[in-house]
Amino acid sequence: MLVILSGVAGAGKDTIRKELINRMENVDTIPAYTTRAPRADDIPGVTYNFVSKEEFEKMIDNNEMYEYDIHHNNYYGTSKKLLNEKAKNCIVVKDIDVNGTEILKNTLKNIKVVTIFLRVPKEELQRRLENRIDQLSHEEIKLRLNRFDYEESKIYLYDYVIKNDNLEKTVSIIQRIIEEESKTEI
Repeated sequence: MLVILSGVAGAGKDTIRKELINRMENVDTIPAYTTRAPRADDIPGVTYNFVSKEEFEKMIDNNEMYEYDIHHNNYYGTSKKLLNEKAKNCIVVKDIDVNGTEILKNTLKNIKVVTIFLRVPKEELQRRLENRIDQLSHEEIKLRLNRFDYEESKIYLYDYVIKNDNLEKTVSIIQRIIEEESKTEI
């Protein structure tokens, strides 16, 4: 089973994904491929698979990606090989944007897909982005806030929409969703 977590940058997707992996058995993730530069806290092959733009475009040409998109001027995408291998043995929880979610819902036939959108009020989102550990520039914050309305317009794609205003409550709700949904694998 694939559990997709979506929401605008700063909605808490990464924090929730890590908590689910720590708290639940048989739950793991796969790193996306990206062309963005690694940040100080990134671990290549764990947080992301970092490749050049040319390498990423070659992967696209070779049909190695289930989905990909450009965000903040960088490619991000989900490897067919990584997802297929990992989903055989566990529940995969992955942070994927709204465009990738739509593609995966329509493409994956041999893996059950459960979609969860994390909502955060725009004012709270701005505060979170301004206080991030990796210190986003004013331009990066503006770019991410500009995507807010677009992402919110795609909520209809999701099986579940959760207001993420309390980490513990949100993680508990998603744990219950995963437990129930895993009872009805395809």
